[in-house]
Amino acid sequence: MSFICGIDEAGRGPLCGPVFASAVILDDAEVIQKLKDSKKLSEPDRDYLYDEIKLRAIDYSFAMASVQEIDKLNILQASLLAMRRAFLLLKIKPNLIYIDGLYCPDINNRVPMKAIIKGDSLVHSISAASVVAKVERDKFMYALDKKYPQYNLKQHKGYPTKEHIKLLKKYGVNEIYRLSFKPVKDLVDKKNT
Repeated sequence: MSFICGIDEAGRGPLCGPVFASAVILDDAEVIQKLKDSKKLSEPDRDYLYDEIKLRAIDYSFAMASVQEIDKLNILQASLLAMRRAFLLLKIKPNLIYIDGLYCPDINNRVPMKAIIKGDSLVHSISAASVVAKVERDKFMYALDKKYPQYNLKQHKGYPTKEHIKLLKKYGVNEIYRLSFKPVKDLVDKKNT
């Protein structure tokens, strides 16, 4: 039996919070209906599919890279680090790894790996990883929202919406923010001049 692992991330674009990644190995015989790129799904559909993936996947995992790691490494390298961590948490070794995007994480194993542009729309196991990463990151952002309700994170999940930028300007930058991201960096620089 061939085990194909899909890997994807969630949260490259937000101004705050970690970037998450997931690795999922699906059973070819277990088709999960309506599975697609998490960005094309409503939140209730993502939650439903997440439960289906947990139930039907041969193996799955998720991991993250922190705000500090994002600022230190850059968002691409932090995303690849989260992907590597997610892969290393799998209990089953796949025969093949498909990664969404242009780049493969440094996993250091002998399993063939291939990066696929728009893979989250083309490969079921990557779609599943996209859903898991997005749902887990959203859960994390809901928890942050309880701690920092002034930013209304439950609404925008840290993405740079007009409302978020307005609240950021009003309440300032704290430890959950990515200091290397332009709107945040500009505010910090402005405050320090």
